Amino acid sequence: MCLAKFTDKNESTCVHWYRLACLTIGVVQMILGMMELNRIIRGDCIESLKRIPDNSVDLVFADPPYNLQLKGELYRPNNTKVDGVDDGWDKFGSFREYDDFCAAWLAGCRRVLKETGTIWVIGSYHNIFRLGSVMLDLGFWILNDITWHKTNPMPNFLGKRFTIAAETLLWCSKGEGRKKYTFNHKLMKRYNGGKQMGSVWRIGLCTGAERIKDASGKKAHSTQKPEELLKRVILASTKAGDTVLDPFFGTGTTGAAAKKLRRNFIGIEREEGYIEIAQKRIDGITELWEEADWAEDEKEKRVKVPFVNLVKDSMIKAGDILYTNGSYGAAALVLENGSLKYNDSTGSIHRIGAMIQRTPSCNGWKFWYAVKNDKALLIDDLRNEYIRKYHGVQ
Repeated sequence: MCLAKFTDKNESTCVHWYRLACLTIGVVQMILGMMELNRIIRGDCIESLKRIPDNSVDLVFADPPYNLQLKGELYRPNNTKVDGVDDGWDKFGSFREYDDFCAAWLAGCRRVLKETGTIWVIGSYHNIFRLGSVMLDLGFWILNDITWHKTNPMPNFLGKRFTIAAETLLWCSKGEGRKKYTFNHKLMKRYNGGKQMGSVWRIGLCTGAERIKDASGKKAHSTQKPEELLKRVILASTKAGDTVLDPFFGTGTTGAAAKKLRRNFIGIEREEGYIEIAQKRIDGITELWEEADWAEDEKEKRVKVPFVNLVKDSMIKAGDILYTNGSYGAAALVLENGSLKYNDSTGSIHRIGAMIQRTPSCNGWKFWYAVKNDKALLIDDLRNEYIRKYHGVQ
């Protein structure tokens, strides 16, 4: 660093040392494999991937050309033209050409992916099976296939086929032996209202205010994905501060979701128009999603509800009988103060449960059943119902 006072006399000296410092930093970055984050690289994805160091990204999300092979124009019953995918970037001369293209960019993605990283690839029935075959040939290992069930799909106007209401995401590790990949099971269960998240995601198409339009009012990108889809992908398979790579960046949905979740991103895009839209979109983000501060190892914050609250609310009434499962075959009387009466003993749902099991402790919520409408319900389910009713927690 040049510390001299900046004057006309020493200006050339300072400029010389500044340029030398910049050059040195650039060389050091190349040697150490460092890369600039939260940026969009303009260029062909295959060539641009070569600029990214080996084993340097935590997650890849790829929404490649679908190779739809559309021929002719499609019209609605009212003779209005369907604004489908007819972009030049989605056209390939043959299936072989498409397969070779996919093998090249997927190999590049596998090289830059960390040993603990994973990749998500999305496609329709036109290309997802070809992509899956190429990925397996390259050594990727499929962890899950996720069905994106579109809640508002475009109808099949010709009436010749079923409405296409789904796309498939392949979630893969770098190889069969890679076991230490990130999967935030508990976090996603929390996101899903306390239930384990399944492999069918019901999410609408990108419409309304979220859909980016050009100056003429037409959609800026023909296959813009909803942020909710990327939110789930990134939330499930990265940690805060991780780096997400999108080799087909488009209008920046991956970058926007990454920023809102405190993740870094690298985007690759060859179309200048898309880059301008994506950069403006990401620069305009000022608020993060609530889930940005969630962590997989964070203990779930549960509202504490005494058993007597259920009695006071008449969800379980004084005088009702609680039962155990068939292994113990016991029953206890509910008292007005929330205690249980079992033979000659009185105590909490936990104490009486431990007595029956002959154990030091017992989670009474998971031990006792109440009968409602001729159906046995675990009292923990009634507690959850109480929490939803009075605390709005799912």
